[in-house]
Formats: sequence, structure tokens, C-alpha cells
Amino acid sequence: MRWLPSSLFAPRRPALNLALQGGGAHGAFTWGVLDALLEADRFAIAGVSGTSAGAVNAVLLAQGLRRGGPAEARAALDAFWTALGSSLPFEWLTQGQDDALGFNPLARLMLRVSQLFAPHELNPLGHDPLRELLLQHVDFASLRAGGPPRLAIAATRVDSGRLHVFDNAAMCVEAVLASACLPTLHHTAVVDGEPYWDGGYSANPALQPLLADPRCAADTLLVLLAPRRHEHTPRQRREIAERAMDIAFQAPFLRELDLLAALQADAGRRLWPATGLAGRIAQARWHLVDGGPVLAALRGETRLIAHLPFLRRLRDAGRAATQQWLDGPAGQVGRRSSVDLQALAAG
Repeated sequence: MRWLPSSLFAPRRPALNLALQGGGAHGAFTWGVLDALLEADRFAIAGVSGTSAGAVNAVLLAQGLRRGGPAEARAALDAFWTALGSSLPFEWLTQGQDDALGFNPLARLMLRVSQLFAPHELNPLGHDPLRELLLQHVDFASLRAGGPPRLAIAATRVDSGRLHVFDNAAMCVEAVLASACLPTLHHTAVVDGEPYWDGGYSANPALQPLLADPRCAADTLLVLLAPRRHEHTPRQRREIAERAMDIAFQAPFLRELDLLAALQADAGRRLWPATGLAGRIAQARWHLVDGGPVLAALRGETRLIAHLPFLRRLRDAGRAATQQWLDGPAGQVGRRSSVDLQALAAG
């Protein structure tokens, strides 16, 4: 009797997209989310949209999955974030612990002085440690070779303020640096002769590319880092600047949520099914792992503190939040949404 391979009878994993917000060092929370998802290995990752730190996590995830599957992707994420967290002696620049972590007076003075100059004045040679780390840890040629997962990396055109999305075919280190380019800290990123700043100014992250590509999944897991509501109104200059940045980076994403929710509601009132992009929007299902409640307790300046113990703490928080999702709402993937877009946009 001829035996058939057991893989023929293995249940097919539901397909899932990931939409990864940016947030500097807070992106280590997303590292934890991805680590828990990969460890569980319950879903086939079809598409990944990412902005800034979300873009970094996206390319690390995609490379690992292509090279060797979930275990390789976990190793790639761990290697990068460990290297990032070991690159600067933040123990000399910080004070406090846990939710009270922040820069010490010397570091704050250095930041204030740096804000008096443009990046090209303080760093005329354009030295960028993130570039070096990405080139060490990511094989961009392999990402351009095609195949899943599909990538959508958001950046903002400096000349027009419009969103630009880099897909697999255009993936390069400059594209990721463009997505993470805060103009007060980094030289303007240039890709194919065009100037770019952080993707958070135009999409954080972009959802439409996941819906437009029929190779992506109907289900999308939103991994959010930015708190949607704050308890206190800022009064100090530093707090006002941080909140203004939060609002600027959150507004495009909330507008896109509102639009998609309206389009889905309109599709539900039609007498005939929509097709093409409209059909995919109508059939899209949404899910959420929300880092906002954890990260809201932290000072905004901690987005710049890439200290390994702090990054690992955020990773563990991301893992815990994802395990809660896996134990409950994840069971809805492939069947129905587990989060309401209108309610999410309303905060």
C-alpha cells in the first residue's frame, strides 16, 4: 500500500496581513508581537505594510520567512533589535526605570542643542548607524526577487507631501531609511533622485496597498503603537512638541480608517456585490493588537531610547498582548472581523 505524505492532510493556515505602525524604539513592542505570532505559526503571512520602525520590522520579517520560515524570521528580528540595543551606551544617558524611564539632564541638554541645528550641519558626512545595521541584517536583493509576503513600505514625498509606497520590486535600504526619516534627526532620504521624509506624515501605516493587491489576505492584523487618547493636556514645551508629533502621525491613519469604514458600510447597503478593489474592501476583515495602553504610560522621549533592557521589556509586553489575542480574537480570522473600524477610529 502506498502511503501519502502527512502534509497533504495538514490543515491549511489562514492567510493574514500585518499593518505595522511606526514609533521609533517603541517598535520593539511590534518585535514582540511578531515573535509571538511566528512562534505560534498559525497564520500564513500574505502581506505586510509598515511605516518607520514598522518598515524595519516588515523587511526583517519578510527576509526571515523567505530564508527559512518562522524560526528564521524570529532569529532575524532578535539579531537586529539586539544589535540596535547594544549600539549606544544609553545607560550613561538615561535615568529612572520602567514607566519612569527618560533621558538624564545631560542627554536632554544635548537634545536641546541639537535642535538648534539641521542634521546636515551637525552630521555633514551623513553617518547613519541604522543604514549600517540594515545592510548587515537585511538582504534587500532577496526581497526584490518576488514572492510572498508582499511588502508596502510608506514614505512621504518632501516636494508634495504625498504618500509613496515602496513594494517588493523597489525594496532597498534607501526605501526603509526614507520611511524612517525624521527630518529633525536625519538627512533627507533620497531614492531614485526623489527626496523623502518619514512615512508617518502620510500613512502610519498604509492600509489601501494591502487591499489593492489581490495576492494579499482578506484579514489584516493592525499592530498599533500610538495611543488614540491621552488623559492629560500637555503644558510644558517638550510635552506639547511630543503631542503635536503624535497628532501629525496619527491623523492620516485615522482618516484612512474612517474612509474604509464608510466604504464597507456603503457596500453592505448595496443590492449587488462589489468587484475589484471595492469588493476587496467590502470583504476585508480587521483585527487588532494594541500597544497604546502599554506605551501611553511612557514618556514620548523613550521613542529615542534604543537601550537593550528597555527594548526587551517592550518585546515582552508585545508578546503578552499577542498571546491574549491568540487565545481569543485570533479565532475569528477567516470568518469575521474582531474589531470595528469606526469604533477604532473614534478612540
